[in-house]
Order: sequence, then structure tokens, then C-alpha cells
Amino acid sequence: MSDASAPPSGDSNTYGQFRLEVLADWLRGQGIIEHGALSCQPLTGGQSNPTFLLKNGKQELVLRKKPPGVLMASAHAVDREYRVMKALQNSDVPVPTLYAFSEDLEIVGTPFYLMEFLKGRVMVDQSLPDMSTAERGAVYEEMNRVIAALHQVDPSAVGLETFGKPGNYFQRQIARWSRQYLEANTEHIESLHALIEWLPQHIPAGDQTSIVHGDYRLDNLVFHPTQPRALGLLDWELATLGHPMADFAYHCMSWHIPATLWRGIAGLDLAALGIPDERAYVKRYTDATSFAGEEHWDFYIAYNLFRMAAILQGIARRAADGTASAPDAKETGNKARPLADIGWKYAQRYESARR
Repeated sequence: MSDASAPPSGDSNTYGQFRLEVLADWLRGQGIIEHGALSCQPLTGGQSNPTFLLKNGKQELVLRKKPPGVLMASAHAVDREYRVMKALQNSDVPVPTLYAFSEDLEIVGTPFYLMEFLKGRVMVDQSLPDMSTAERGAVYEEMNRVIAALHQVDPSAVGLETFGKPGNYFQRQIARWSRQYLEANTEHIESLHALIEWLPQHIPAGDQTSIVHGDYRLDNLVFHPTQPRALGLLDWELATLGHPMADFAYHCMSWHIPATLWRGIAGLDLAALGIPDERAYVKRYTDATSFAGEEHWDFYIAYNLFRMAAILQGIARRAADGTASAPDAKETGNKARPLADIGWKYAQRYESARR
């Protein structure tokens, strides 16, 4: 799955702030599990909300909870994750089955929800090194299909018309992530400060609103064990109502981040790998959705690299404070500066092209 929590220490039935017996009693009371032993193990991978695999006989569930401690406002919104996945259960967007949400702090110490455990593949390396060229192309086609399907869901048709504020998405997001960077600031990043000043002055005219995932990337999808078919899209913590091209361009940052830096495919021989180039990938999405965005693409990329850098500064702050979930949080946070530097280059290119 997607997120990690520190393994239990001491009492084998104690996980951070909660005891397994208390959770098991609650699950039985809700009719979610039968009698019998409940086991729990941390799932690894992410930087945010601690996530656990629960087993009761042959039944397997995933528990995802807020981390303990003082948190930034609006961060770790497990309630929003639950709401959006529940709303998308019968859509063309693949999501796991949701079972329950609770804010009762007596159960696991923080708000949490339970969902289906998806048995499939989670792929991190976007070059897909163990696949054939045809298989890589099929995976990228499926990624494109899923995000296009998400952006075409009518929020009001699935009860998400109040999931966010429509309009002025870039203005609000730039303000939000600027504030988070300044609050979480562990180092002065000149390019990030330049983007904070530049972005609000260059927001493209016009607006669109759709459900946006906020962190759409390959390793937040669980694929079928053998087929290029997504079983579920996970990690909806940053989901809201927003501009679809902002969400899609976030996904396309991979084409601009060197593979040697972090989660990127820039600099690779994409044709030899069977991975579409960015232009072809963007065209497939715009053909499916009828959304246009090529004119302002460099702005969208600059904005998303700024946003990612601000998020990574939040991770760096949690690492410094000792509240980060993942063991590589400090290393991940250190990538904020090079990403912001790349973002500033695209901002300058966008401005130069429009003179």
C-alpha cells in the first residue's frame, strides 16, 4: 500500500498510541470482523498517515490513521480521504471498498478509517525496468485513463459539490503552500521564495473545476498482479475541488525531474522504453477530456514543482521534529531545493515565451 509507521516496540500488541485488543473489540462491535485473533503490521512507503494491514483469519483490511502529535492545519485529512473514496465507489475511477470511519480517539488514538486491502502491484520506479516496451506503454495508458476519468466525474453527481471551493484554485493553492513553506521552513531556498512572489502574478486567465487527487502518480496506484489494469487509486489526503490541468500537470512532473534526482523519467530514452513522450501523453489526456492547457503548460509545471517543494519542506520539518512516519523523511525533504530550482527555470521560460 502507501504509507509507513514505525514498527511496534515493547508490547507486541501495542502500536504507537493504540492497543490491538481495543481495536479488535471495536471492529467486532461494528460487525467488520468475526471472532478470532486480529494481527496488525505496518505498511511501508509513504511520508504521511500511518497505515496498517489488519488480518483476521482470511480477512485482510487496511487501517489508515492520522499521526499523533501537533499537526499543521488541514494536513493528514483522513476524513477527506474517506469521503472522496466513498463517493467514487461506483464511478470509473478505481478505488478500494470503504468499510468505516471513526473520530473516536479511544480506539487507535487518532481519527482513522478502514478499507479493503488490494492485492496487486505497487510500482515506484517510473521507468518500469522489469517490463517489456508493450507493457510499459499499457501501464502509462492506464494511468492516463484513470486521471482522465477522475476529472470527468461531476462532483455534484457523487455528493462532492461541497468538497472544496470552486474557482480561484491557483490563487488559493499558491497562498496555502507558500504559507506552509514559511511555517515549516527548515532552510532558505532562494528559488522557492522567487516562485512565491512570481506565481500569483502569472496565473493564467480562465478557470475550470473538477475533483482533483492532489498527489496522482504511479506509486499511488495499485495494479492488477499481471494485467496493466489499476485496481485502486490511493492516498487522497490532498484531494479537493480544483483545476484539472493543475492536477494533471502534477502527474506530468515526472517528464521534467531527472531519474537521478527523484521519481522522474527526464533524461531517459523514452522511445526505447516504450514510454510516451510528454507531448503525446498530454494529447491523449486532452483528447479524452477536451480540456486545453498546452498554452500555459510551463506555468502549470512551475506551479507544481513549487507545490512539491513546499510539501517536501513540510516533510523536512516533520523529520526535524521527530514526527515523520517514514525513515527516509530527511532525505526526501532535502529534495525541496533542487525541485524548486527546476520550477524557477520553467517560470522564467514561461515568462520569456509570453513577452
